[in-house]
Amino acid sequence: MGLLLLVRHGQASFGSDDYDVLSEAGAAQSRLLGAWLAERGLRPDVVVHGSMRRQRETAEAMTAAAGWGLEAAQDPRWDEFDHLGVVAAHPGGVDPDLDRRAFQQLFELATGRWVTGAHDADYPESFAAFTGRVGAALSAAGDLAGPGRTVVAVTSGGPIAAACAALVTPDDPAARAAAWQRLNTTIVNSSVTRVVVGSTGARLLTYNEHQHLPAEQVTYR
Repeated sequence: MGLLLLVRHGQASFGSDDYDVLSEAGAAQSRLLGAWLAERGLRPDVVVHGSMRRQRETAEAMTAAAGWGLEAAQDPRWDEFDHLGVVAAHPGGVDPDLDRRAFQQLFELATGRWVTGAHDADYPESFAAFTGRVGAALSAAGDLAGPGRTVVAVTSGGPIAAACAALVTPDDPAARAAAWQRLNTTIVNSSVTRVVVGSTGARLLTYNEHQHLPAEQVTYR
């Protein structure tokens, strides 16, 4: 069997001029993850990340802390969906002065509208298109995780939730959308989700591991 680790990026810079940059906490989370994985003897054959800066910075900090000496490849299919665009398309738009809690409430309402597929013309990328590209990224990573091989894919919460939802509800689009909504709100920054890849395909093994983080360093956004 092969092993695929889906890693969510460290905390990004919410509320700053450039969200797509790791915060100091996010960089620390990434280093803690790399050290934790190395202590457990994990040495991947391949590291891949999306094209977003926060994903690349997480991969770099994790790889350096682990001492793996690998150069990560880039696959933009692991990019996060345009969450700000989805929120902005929600009726009423978004107040720029919202705090984290209020933004999270609006975010859940906005993504709930997005996943229905009833308003696709309002979005640059439909939910179906998003989950389709994530499925292609998951398949490609699974192909790299051949027998006895390990692949680490550094991505974001949305793609990890989409991959997990597809693995647990493969034949029911409505259930998959509902699962994505629930999973997408609980993924911890720098967490690890493990997928095993065998002759019958990919199977979800663990979800949202974050034992490497002290309680005060656990963040969700």
